[in-house]
Amino acid sequence: MSERIKTYSEFYQFYLTEHRKLGTRIFHFIGTLLVFVVIGYVISSGKERFLWYIPIVGYGFAWFSHAVIEKNKPATFKYPLWSLISDFRLFFELITGKQKFNGNQA
Repeated sequence: MSERIKTYSEFYQFYLTEHRKLGTRIFHFIGTLLVFVVIGYVISSGKERFLWYIPIVGYGFAWFSHAVIEKNKPATFKYPLWSLISDFRLFFELITGKQKFNGNQA
């Protein structure tokens, strides 16, 4: 990826190629799920001090999978907003079956 991607549609296709492996998708899914768990806990308990867990679980699981499983650099460093949006998009596409955990589209 030598030149900047100009549209989100192009970026998401690139994002999917960087998240092909089963382990990577599982780790991203768990990290995103934990983000929702933390948000739910903070809302139900009123303990805002736990909000700092969000980037730790969200990025921690994702970055670990890129380093250890996918062996590539997270797109977050070059496209932070599109990457964040794509993490949530992939999460919901995995839940609805539009994407599969093994990296092949449904």
